[in-house]
Amino acid sequence: MVERYAREEMTKNWTQHARYAAWLEVEKAAVKAWNKLGLIPDDDCKKIVKNATFSVERIEEIEAVTKHDLIAFNTSVSESLGKESRWFHYGMTSSDAVDTGVALQMRDSLDIIIKDVKMLMKSIKKRAKEHKMTLMVGRSHGIHGEPITFGLTLAVWYDEMARHLKNLKQTRKVIAVGQISGAMGNFAHAPLKLEEYAMKELGLKPEPCSNQVVHRDRYARLATALATMASSIEKFAVQIRHLQRTEVYECEEYFAKGQKGSSAMPHKRNPILTENITGLARTIRAYAAPAMENVALWHERDISHSSNERFWLPDAFITTDFMLHRMNNVISNLTVMPENMMKNLNLTGGLVFSQRVLLELPLKGVSREDAYRIVQRNAMKVWEEIQQGKSTTNKKGESLYLLHLLADKELRESLSEEQIRECFNFDYYTKNVKGIFKRVFGKK
Repeated sequence: MVERYAREEMTKNWTQHARYAAWLEVEKAAVKAWNKLGLIPDDDCKKIVKNATFSVERIEEIEAVTKHDLIAFNTSVSESLGKESRWFHYGMTSSDAVDTGVALQMRDSLDIIIKDVKMLMKSIKKRAKEHKMTLMVGRSHGIHGEPITFGLTLAVWYDEMARHLKNLKQTRKVIAVGQISGAMGNFAHAPLKLEEYAMKELGLKPEPCSNQVVHRDRYARLATALATMASSIEKFAVQIRHLQRTEVYECEEYFAKGQKGSSAMPHKRNPILTENITGLARTIRAYAAPAMENVALWHERDISHSSNERFWLPDAFITTDFMLHRMNNVISNLTVMPENMMKNLNLTGGLVFSQRVLLELPLKGVSREDAYRIVQRNAMKVWEEIQQGKSTTNKKGESLYLLHLLADKELRESLSEEQIRECFNFDYYTKNVKGIFKRVFGKK
């Protein structure tokens, strides 16, 4: 139900009615500004502000003849007014109403996205603290590296989302910009004060130097901000998909009672939500291309941008909103399996401790090259035994790698048994987790 609500909350900002309502808000702000400047009489201003309305059906009917949506909109509104309609859209060009109206839609939609991001960050933070010290193996190239905690993985995600939140807030300032500067942006038919008054009424900033449109580098900034954030969310989703693989099985999307994974194989429990997120991220990234191509318009304006903006703007916002709610659902309900994490951490018979042994040897006077040779030589023996299907521990539960190191005469010339065994201590790898968490989450 949360995901359904999220889609409806965002979608209502991008209906045809919402589009025209934003235009009307801009036009009324202009009327109020003209009134403040002394052009429009008080009585006419009050009538327009109170009575001006429109009909989507009537606009579509008029547009079928005029082939111009803003003219059709103006005509529909004028039909709801009397003689005071002569002041409606006075001294303005179409883009003054359209682009400023879109600025209102983008601003309000971005406010929802920012709220979504905060929601997701809250969920990530909660799970990070829950698994602050839950040991797991860190992987590079998909291969086991060294021990980490699942909490650190989640802290990385939180920190990344914090950067996106900052970027989105900055982007909001960039896109919350409108104009009432006239046909060529030269203010020939309206003073600069008109725009300043109207933008203050709307809660927007004036475009400092417009032509006939609000400049599309602003829209491109928005598209790339959403695209880069979508890429990060896909990053989280891909990691969860990997961790849910049968061979790994350290995390799993919540599998509800009665849920089905496959029409053919009743045993399947598939990572469908995170796979869905991966697909959505690809779509959101695709919108960045037309947004950037829209920056270069002919002279003071053409309308090559208009057609694709009618698609990518609502779709990018609605899809991003849905994706954020879906990821929040995944994180909040994620099944985490610490026992399997520990099992996988021990899967390679202690090889994850190789660097710890390596770093101890130079402290005893051994050269880096000789230390690497000794440590790797024993590690390769373990890999060969794993390939042969041998157990990675002996009957006492001691790891193969530890046993090989203890039996290495050259190594024992530098390290005692106690010193070698101490290298196989998990606490060594978690000693700075608390400090990292303070960096990411603060003192609380």
